[in-house]
Amino acid sequence: MTAKNKYHRLATRSHLRILTLQNIRSARRNWAVSVTQIATLKALTQELRLSVTAGDLSLLDGKWYVTHAGLMRLAHRHRCIGINVRPVPEFCEPTSSHWVFEATAYKFGMSKGFVGYGDADPSNVSPLVRGAEMRIAETRAVNRALRKAYGIGLCSVEELGSSSAPPKPPAVPPQANGHHGSNGSSNGQPRLRDQLCLLIRQYNLDPTLVKAYAADFCGTETLKEASRDLVESFVTQLAASAKKGRDALVCKLNSYAQSAEAKP
Repeated sequence: MTAKNKYHRLATRSHLRILTLQNIRSARRNWAVSVTQIATLKALTQELRLSVTAGDLSLLDGKWYVTHAGLMRLAHRHRCIGINVRPVPEFCEPTSSHWVFEATAYKFGMSKGFVGYGDADPSNVSPLVRGAEMRIAETRAVNRALRKAYGIGLCSVEELGSSSAPPKPPAVPPQANGHHGSNGSSNGQPRLRDQLCLLIRQYNLDPTLVKAYAADFCGTETLKEASRDLVESFVTQLAASAKKGRDALVCKLNSYAQSAEAKP
């Protein structure tokens, strides 16, 4: 083994060790993780080099899922030559918003390609993204093609149907004295905190970055210090931004990564 190869191997091991520690720290900060889930996360980090902080992985209902962003970064890292995507006309019904797409991922120039299909209609997408069925079907197809190409057994978040989405938290009943906390509700609707958690899970957003964005939006040091009206405005803004374009929202959230890491 040459000195250059030995240095490269040591650098790779060091990077994986740091990434593993970062993933474990982020997972414990964002979710209540078990020993088994941490062990699985370590294995995924070593095998796929996915980052929790970057939004490559998400923990839903106790299971790890890869995200579209994570798959795209992995494909770029492995120098994927390209992805062809096309609708399958014989299975598409635009009038009922039912779409089926076929995606073919090419790992290298002479590759025959790995094919994946994705479908979407109002019955298997969240109400929050109704009207975007075509784009969701395309994303699901790309995810499946990339998972096949790189041997990833994890299901992707975007492939989950609406039935897999976390149930809405129950409304909090009014307190006996008629007063409510800053995140409470007096009309039977979910609390603002619950609405925010639902959006974070639905769009697979980083909770820490969302909190940093919220504090900046409300002009306070922390989200807890913001008034109910400001928090309500932020939740409305976040929902609208996520529905308009998740990728753009994630880019904006990532701009808060440095400030979020600086806080204890």
